[in-house]
Amino acid sequence: MSTSASPRKKRRHVDVAVVSDVHLGTYGCHATELLRYLKSIKPKVLVLNGDIVDIWQFSKSYWPAPHMRVVRHLAGLAAKGTHIHYLTGNHDELLRKFAGTRLGHFRIDNKLVLELPHGRTWLFHGDVFDVTMQHSRWLAKLGAKGYDLLILINRLANWGLHRLGRPRVALSKVVKDRVKSAVSLVSDFEATAATIAADQGYSYVACGHIHCPEIRQVSTEKGEVVYLNSGDWVENLTALEYTATAGWQLYRYADDPRMPTDANPAPDEMDEDDSVADTSVATLLDDLLAEFQLRRS
Repeated sequence: MSTSASPRKKRRHVDVAVVSDVHLGTYGCHATELLRYLKSIKPKVLVLNGDIVDIWQFSKSYWPAPHMRVVRHLAGLAAKGTHIHYLTGNHDELLRKFAGTRLGHFRIDNKLVLELPHGRTWLFHGDVFDVTMQHSRWLAKLGAKGYDLLILINRLANWGLHRLGRPRVALSKVVKDRVKSAVSLVSDFEATAATIAADQGYSYVACGHIHCPEIRQVSTEKGEVVYLNSGDWVENLTALEYTATAGWQLYRYADDPRMPTDANPAPDEMDEDDSVADTSVATLLDDLLAEFQLRRS
C-alpha cells in the first residue's frame, strides 16, 4: 500500500522568538538546523538580534543552498504576517546605516523595546559593551577569521575521527568559550547590560554577541533585572522564546526531541520554498522583492 508524503509537523505558537549570531556565509553556521527550528515555530514577532549575515567574512565563493533557504524562509515569514525585527550587530554593522528602514513586516533597527505582559524588554546585540570592539576592531575581525578557519579544521578533524570510529571533538567551542569568557569578564558584559537596563526602567534585557546562552536574574542598585542571551547558531544552537503564559524561556536545539541530529536535510524535509531557494541568485532576488511587494529599479 502506498503512503503519501508525511504531513508537516505542527508548529509551536510563540509570541516572540529571538535568534542571534547565525553567521550566514561562514563555515560554522548551522543553517539547516536553524531552518528546522524556524519551521517548527509560529512566532508573532521574530527578532534577529545581530550577526545574522556575516558581512565581515562574506565571500562570493561560499554561500551554500541551506543559507539561502534560511533567507527565503525569513522573507516568507514576513510576507505571511510575522513581524521581523533585524537588529544590527558588529558582523553586519554595515546595515546600521539603514536603521529605520521598513519593508512590509520587516524592519531594520539597532535596538528594540517590547512591551510584554511580564515586563518591558530591551533588545540589542551587545557589541557596544565589548572592549575589543571599542578599542581593537582589527583584532576582533582577525579573531573572527581565525575562528572560522578553526571551525573548518575542526570539521575536517571530526570527519577523520568519525571514519576511525573515534568520538568527536569540539575544539572550536573550547577556544570560543575561553575567548568569549575573557571578553565577558573584562567588560563585565552581563552586569553592564543589566545595570543600564535597570537605569532605563526595563525589567528584561536581551543580548547576543558573546555566544553564551543565558537567563539570569541580576541585582543592581536600581533593582532586579533579568538578563537574557540568545546564544548562537554556530556552537550552541539556541534561541529565546516568549509566551504570555510561560514568560521568557531558553530553547536548545539539542534538547528538542523533534529535531534530527543529521546536519543534512532529509528529502521529506524539503518543501517548495526550499526548492525555489536553490535557483539562481538573480531569480531569487526578484522573488524576494516580490514577497515584500517591491520591484527592482
